[in-house]
Amino acid sequence: MERNEVAVGFVGIGVMGRSMAMHLLKAGHPVSVYTRTPSKADELVQAGAVWKSTVSELAQAVDVVITMVGYPSDVEQVYLGESGILRSARPGATLIDMTTSSPTLAKRIYEEAKGRGLASLDAPVSGGDVGAREARLSIMVGGDEAAFRAMLPIFEVLGKNIVRQGGAGAGQYTKMCNQIAIATNMIGVCEALFYAEKAGLDPNTVLKSIESGAAGSWSLSNLGARIITGNFEPGFYVKHFIKDMGIALQSAEEMGITLPGLKLARSLYDQLAAMGESESGTQALYKWFAAEASAPGRTS
Repeated sequence: MERNEVAVGFVGIGVMGRSMAMHLLKAGHPVSVYTRTPSKADELVQAGAVWKSTVSELAQAVDVVITMVGYPSDVEQVYLGESGILRSARPGATLIDMTTSSPTLAKRIYEEAKGRGLASLDAPVSGGDVGAREARLSIMVGGDEAAFRAMLPIFEVLGKNIVRQGGAGAGQYTKMCNQIAIATNMIGVCEALFYAEKAGLDPNTVLKSIESGAAGSWSLSNLGARIITGNFEPGFYVKHFIKDMGIALQSAEEMGITLPGLKLARSLYDQLAAMGESESGTQALYKWFAAEASAPGRTS
């Protein structure tokens, strides 16, 4: 395969980032990688990626930097730190943060990048580990139209539903809409399946009946199926979902609006994390219902 001329650097090789970086490699892009745990990049390096020992070294070597890290504090460090991406990137480079992060921080990075002659896009994604593995992520983009158009071939390697939502921060605001919708939906998915179990129904046949009707959703079909088989491995971590809900609630407060459903979901997930499930997938909320049902004073 003839190699693409656009050199891409990928920071953050986690559950989703590993698949995303691999797709870029297979598409012919020269890919450099950095992650705080070098062993997570072994498969990519064996496939042809170049390991960089620091974020600064990576940023100096590529035309496009993509970040997929954990928390807004991580985003701030890798971009705005003394040896961060903004200080190290090549003139004219494009910076794409695909972390679910703060809209306010996305706007700050955009302004800093613009002042240094760099393009910046906030482009969080939805679709989880499966969407990343199958290159069919939904990508929500904020930033200038010209930068978005220039990066569209990169996005098309990673996803199928790619929409520029507006200026800087718009991608992150849209991702918050996504997380708000998922939060209360996950309560419904877990409640429905738990109810089915207690009613003595076969949850598999219940799922077959309800997933194609008005109750249907991605979470019901995909995460509901995992719940039924007892698979609580992370497609998306509980701890990261709690982080996202916190960002959404903070944004809502800044806008002067109240989101009672999201507040409830955040409360339940906080309790789930306190049960030791922060490293589990979001579908582990089912365990909260099971724990409540077996608590002293409850009837089963």
